[in-house]
Amino acid sequence: MRLRPSSQYLLVGLFAVAVLAGCNRAKTDQANQAKTPSTASDKADASGAQTAALTITTTSVSSEQLVRTIPATGSIYPWQEVIIGAEVGGYRVAEVLVDVGTHVKKDQPLVKLSSDLLEADLASRRAAMRSAQANESNAAAALKRGQSVVKSGALSAADLDKLNAEQVAAQAQVDTATTDVATSELRLRYATVRAPDAGTVTSRTVSVGQIAQAGSEMLRMLRQDRIEWRAEVPESQLALIKAGQSVEVTAADGSVLKGRVRTVAPTIQTINRTGLVYVDITGGTARAGMFARGQIAAGSGPGLLVPVASVVVQDGYSYVFVLKGKSTVERRRVQQAGVHGDSLEIADGLVAGDVVAVKGAGFLKDGDTVAVASEVAAK
Repeated sequence: MRLRPSSQYLLVGLFAVAVLAGCNRAKTDQANQAKTPSTASDKADASGAQTAALTITTTSVSSEQLVRTIPATGSIYPWQEVIIGAEVGGYRVAEVLVDVGTHVKKDQPLVKLSSDLLEADLASRRAAMRSAQANESNAAAALKRGQSVVKSGALSAADLDKLNAEQVAAQAQVDTATTDVATSELRLRYATVRAPDAGTVTSRTVSVGQIAQAGSEMLRMLRQDRIEWRAEVPESQLALIKAGQSVEVTAADGSVLKGRVRTVAPTIQTINRTGLVYVDITGGTARAGMFARGQIAAGSGPGLLVPVASVVVQDGYSYVFVLKGKSTVERRRVQQAGVHGDSLEIADGLVAGDVVAVKGAGFLKDGDTVAVASEVAAK
């Protein structure tokens, strides 16, 4: 029996479809076989990832006797800066005896004004005083003579009263003239501007030849060469600071200065919520205007210390990671109380005996699984 050409083509097509279906099934089986061990490996890897942990070091929190300090920053100022000027005006500056940086003693001459007019005025006042004294002497003698003859009737009571009045007036003129002389002598002394106290000249605005004006600034002086550090301390810590506490100040050039709290400002600066602590600085080479950092001693007592590396700052708060069990950490918020070398004092959030992460703490999250490499004793 012979098939038609169309039937032959149909059989060939069915055969080709069967062959292709067999090939696809084989490829699918091979793919499934290849995929099965890979999936198992992936599961093993995932399981391994779950068991793998970040290796950290830890330390135990212990309670120690601490000398507490309060850190602060601020600038160095003169204790008192004295503005020096002439007490008489309208006279020419004849001589300037000091310059910036000159150390002076109390009452040392600083500036001299031209004294010719003042000396002439003093001489005139003295002459007027001598004339008044002469008039007073004549009036006193006339009164004495009148008193001696009044009983004889040669002088009336009215004339005697007149002599008394003249003598009183003459005495008043003497008093006025004496006062004028004292005033002129004082003005002449003021022609020499003197140091009101010991110290160092910090500014000079006067020059020879200018006309001095009473009260105008000529010089500035750092009184007694005393400087002070005005530390800005947060209002929450001001209650811990008292007059007399010792202070260690580090200037911008690295020099370390010793000081003592003189007083604490009674008000708070509303802009930054800090109060000023005035610290007298003794010795050293600090200069007014320098910026400085310092530590104010605030007593002693037991406290908890942790390494600086164990504290992580996140979102503006301080945290440590406490080891729970053998391989899990718990993030715990703490409150810092001060710095002690390479350690931080913790005021709240930990108790003695807690074990905290040190190395690797910055990479941890709450509830992470960890592997502890070693435990370092707390310093």
